[in-house]
Amino acid sequence: MKFLVFLAAAVASSASALSIGKRDGPETFTIELAPGDVRTVTEAEKWALRREGKNFMDITDYPDLAAHALKERAAVVFPTRVSQQAAVTPLLPALSKANMQSNLVTFSNYYNRYYRSTYGVQSSQWLQGRVQAVITASGADKYGAKVTAFKHSWGQSSIIATIPGKSAKTIVIGSHQDSVNLDNPSAGRAPGADDDGSGSVTILEAMRVLLTNPTIRQAQGANTIEFHWYAAEEAGLLGSQAIFQSYAAAGRDVKAMLQQDMTGYVQGTLAAGKPESVGVITDFVDVGLSEFIKKVITAYCRIPYVSTKCGYACSDHASASKAGYPSAFVIEAAMEHTSKLIHTTQDTVSTISYDHMLEHAKMTLGFAVELAFATL
Repeated sequence: MKFLVFLAAAVASSASALSIGKRDGPETFTIELAPGDVRTVTEAEKWALRREGKNFMDITDYPDLAAHALKERAAVVFPTRVSQQAAVTPLLPALSKANMQSNLVTFSNYYNRYYRSTYGVQSSQWLQGRVQAVITASGADKYGAKVTAFKHSWGQSSIIATIPGKSAKTIVIGSHQDSVNLDNPSAGRAPGADDDGSGSVTILEAMRVLLTNPTIRQAQGANTIEFHWYAAEEAGLLGSQAIFQSYAAAGRDVKAMLQQDMTGYVQGTLAAGKPESVGVITDFVDVGLSEFIKKVITAYCRIPYVSTKCGYACSDHASASKAGYPSAFVIEAAMEHTSKLIHTTQDTVSTISYDHMLEHAKMTLGFAVELAFATL
């Protein structure tokens, strides 16, 4: 409550409001850098660790996320092969690089999308408006599709789009919407074009085309599909932890969660003399789900996958996993060839390959259609 009072006072008193909810004083945070590796750090120490390339979950407000996991849940068995080619293949040409480019240019033109800044709030509101426009244009809102803001104690909301199915069994496709400049987290310029503007607009475009399938649009798929855009990933997976803790506490039946974090950079792969490919993370993920995603890539993408590792808590899928839900993570390349310009002023649209993003959109669309109709 003290923080909420301070937040209100800060908003009222700040003419520029460049840092909504920025905390004063020597406040400390509890972070988890690996299972069992828990430390108490200051805000400055959090960002110093991020500058060192260390990932973590900030568990200050979510110390019991794992305890909320439904321990009795049966393991999910994923399909051994793709089966929806007749539904997916006609949709693929509708994916638009021009749409993704237009959305990404706007999204990365915000000064930053830092989760406590006014820009973080404004960019989230813009993104929610784009999601609503896609739903409305498709007519899916007439069948129960909707977008909602998941509110947090900081300024930026997470965004959840729901496409109902015949059951409450839920497939989640996620990305994170925030960006940060690690040299000046609260006020630095952070276009975040690749990290994770690319993933955010990739899944938005996949959702747009998904809703052109009349069966899914009319809520007749076997399973419910959700698209998530998480706030405050850069600060320790805060938005996704909040959502998956609430889902686990409510007994939500999430059968699969796929994270798309960075989908647009290919120069590192090509410079290394390697073939363009999609990176499938193999550590700290659900093995069965990741193997199924490899089959989706093989079936629907023009480029292959490469297996790679990213360590603990490297993106929001870790929150789903900790809550007991099967999760997977697909990234733009093998980790050693991903963009090194993230978290700087140089993470701009000039680094982006929309052809590469298109392959991620194909994978995302194929994944969504396949699991919308799967028996899980």
